[in-house]
Amino acid sequence: MIQAMQILQLPLLDLQERIEQELMENPLLELVEEAAEPNPKEREVPRGDEAGDDLAQMREVIERIESAYGDGSTQMGAGTSEDTDRKYEAMMNAPSSPATLAEAVLEQVATLDLDERARLVIEYIAWSLDPRGYLSETPATLAVELSRQFDRERGGARAAAVFLDEDDSDSPDEAGEDAAEDRARRSAGSASANGHAAGQAQGTGGAAAADDEAELDPLRPVTEDEVRDALELLRETVHPAIGALDLKEALLLQLPGRGLWTPFMRALVEHHLEDIEANRLPQIAKATKADIEDVKAAVELLRQLDPFPGAEFGDEPTERITPEVIVEEIEGEFKVRLDRERTPRVRIDPSYKTLLAGGDREEKAWVRKRLESAHWFLDALLQRESTLERISNAIFRHQAGFLERGPEALRPLRMQEVANEVSVHISTVSRAVAGKYAETPKGIYPLKYFFTSGTTKASGEEASQVTVHEKLKRLVGEEDPAQPLSDDALADALEAREGIKIARRTVTKYRKSLGIPASSQRKKY
Repeated sequence: MIQAMQILQLPLLDLQERIEQELMENPLLELVEEAAEPNPKEREVPRGDEAGDDLAQMREVIERIESAYGDGSTQMGAGTSEDTDRKYEAMMNAPSSPATLAEAVLEQVATLDLDERARLVIEYIAWSLDPRGYLSETPATLAVELSRQFDRERGGARAAAVFLDEDDSDSPDEAGEDAAEDRARRSAGSASANGHAAGQAQGTGGAAAADDEAELDPLRPVTEDEVRDALELLRETVHPAIGALDLKEALLLQLPGRGLWTPFMRALVEHHLEDIEANRLPQIAKATKADIEDVKAAVELLRQLDPFPGAEFGDEPTERITPEVIVEEIEGEFKVRLDRERTPRVRIDPSYKTLLAGGDREEKAWVRKRLESAHWFLDALLQRESTLERISNAIFRHQAGFLERGPEALRPLRMQEVANEVSVHISTVSRAVAGKYAETPKGIYPLKYFFTSGTTKASGEEASQVTVHEKLKRLVGEEDPAQPLSDDALADALEAREGIKIARRTVTKYRKSLGIPASSQRKKY
């Protein structure tokens, strides 16, 4: 029962993976190949020597499966080369993990010719970026934090060196010799340092030597200038605003590259971002002593800039939508069916009868256990197919208007109504539609889209929430941009034109859910 509920809830792509898993774990299951459907006579239980050969082959399969998976578990074992090839192929066909922002940034600078120290600084900056591509710390603060990190790594390296020196000493004499050599190296280093100091006092030759010596230590303290240089390199290579502290800096960093580095554009970014967001263009024109048309043109240019330089490197994979329910219009009637071509067909391999006929007690028990598991799995697949098909038919019987006229004709529908009609529990309906999509003449929609609440029109007809949303969008699209409708005016227009009476606060809620700005922000000057 639990297995059936779990399989019912699986979207199509997850179901395909589950079937592949069952095929690998249970040797009594096999795929049905459409083009190679065997002749019924070829499926007769063999006798005599043929039965013995089949029995030997089945025993070999059992041994391979047991060695690879144990008692039907999914733990990986050594397996055979054939099993390894199948697993390798499955891994190669699986989508790779999406790159994080830091990984994507470092990938773009990987080919640059950088020394070890510069690369360490860039890596630290990359992993400090938030998902928007911003930094929360100034270059000065990052330099201090990175210097501390280098100090910790240097301390760890020293501790490891001391441990290795102590561990590698074979005798007191060798230890003494190593210590003497170490003292000699330190003495030479001290003399060299004194020489460098003298050279530095004499001229630039000493300074160059000192720089060479410092260059040998990639973990020396990091300066603010080094962090700024690394940021500049990232902005040249990845994005001109990467590593900005906030929106204002992100926009300012993009102005030079767009040829917009003018006092007027800088003033808009530095002093009037809140006015731009609130669409207070007349106030901006008055404050900057600019013409309203110039302000409008400048704001449009600013809208073309990228406010979040890290957004394009999102770490969420793109959802793959694969419709499982197909709704087609055939000879004037809408027909609902499942896309069975995308679902692998599975059956029980009839050769299990051979093993039951000739195997020993343990082998027969093993086969019976796998046979019972295979029956349960196939029953769950059939139950899933039947339930989803019946629920889909019920949904589109109620939503026939949608199939003819689109979202505005969507009627209110509750899951309980469909559950009563199909004679299942409401939780079964919820599981059946979860993650499933339907391909309809009006486009591809999730099955949950067709369940919606609604309101009653003045005529007594019911209007779904989706219908109200569509009519609200239409009203906003048809309004005078110079005099946009307030939420109160939208509520009045819905009642007068569509017979839909809803409160102003409900209009506000719907407008926000649709991403429609308030009337003050929609106003065009």
